[in-house]
Amino acid sequence: MKCAMSAAAVCVLVCSVSLSAQWGKFQDPSVPRDAKGEVRMDAPAPRAPDGKPDLSGNWMRADPEPLPSELAGLFGGGEKRDPAGDVAVERFVPTFPPDPKSPPLGAFWDIGTNVPGGLPLTPWAAGVKKERMAADMKDNPDANCMPMGITQFHMQPQPRKIVQTPKLIVILYESNYGLRYIYTDGRALPPHGEPQPWWYGYSVGRWEGDTLVVETNNLRGAEESAYDGWLDVRGTPYSGQAKFVERFRRPMFGKLEIDVTVEDQKALTKPFTVRINQRVMPDDEPIEFVCNENQQFRRRIKVD
Repeated sequence: MKCAMSAAAVCVLVCSVSLSAQWGKFQDPSVPRDAKGEVRMDAPAPRAPDGKPDLSGNWMRADPEPLPSELAGLFGGGEKRDPAGDVAVERFVPTFPPDPKSPPLGAFWDIGTNVPGGLPLTPWAAGVKKERMAADMKDNPDANCMPMGITQFHMQPQPRKIVQTPKLIVILYESNYGLRYIYTDGRALPPHGEPQPWWYGYSVGRWEGDTLVVETNNLRGAEESAYDGWLDVRGTPYSGQAKFVERFRRPMFGKLEIDVTVEDQKALTKPFTVRINQRVMPDDEPIEFVCNENQQFRRRIKVD
């Protein structure tokens, strides 16, 4: 039997690399720099006019990522095998020093890789993930140019832009042209099951000191379609009952910390939390990436 996993994962990685330069580099004079013109990543985080930390900017994920063992050797140097049999490859951007107070780092391929004891999946969720892996993840929304779940978007190696206003924060993901609205105008989160489920759910945010706390519910879960409810590439599912709580912090100019807690009584026996770090890229812009423009995945990937 030929396994499409490698080809599908290669598609995800290849589609995650900017194909060519579009906007040229532009140096914002407000960005703190040293005498050599390098960005001072450890400079104080900027503040918005209302005094809140300003999360605005272009960001790139900055966590080391274990590559599944079935892809070992496909991408060349920088490989190091870990005890789980996976291969850690060099990231596209430098990582930050480990934070001993951090929750486990989320992993793009399998979000629970770094969670002690693994994710607390219910039998239903374990069964869905097993089915998806047996089918070589052919319905992964990323590979099919469909909207991804919140954690896949945060962990995708393609960049994202955050635009912050007093009443609304917008996150524009280069990957699959994703778009999220986070309302910070004081509105309440819709009751579960009341509005029509959305790909990205309904998100409201509030500030707790210098931390932006975002709650999201009424998402399209794994019961909706084969493309819905994917936490990672390997198909760890979430259901329509899921609630995501994200905590955004900008401890310094160059770093954004996102702690994501997933609550889901159907898919999890208890909530879990992972951290996803982002690194600022002030001189670059996301490209226009319209995945469906040349979608070849279904034509090229076959399981036999």
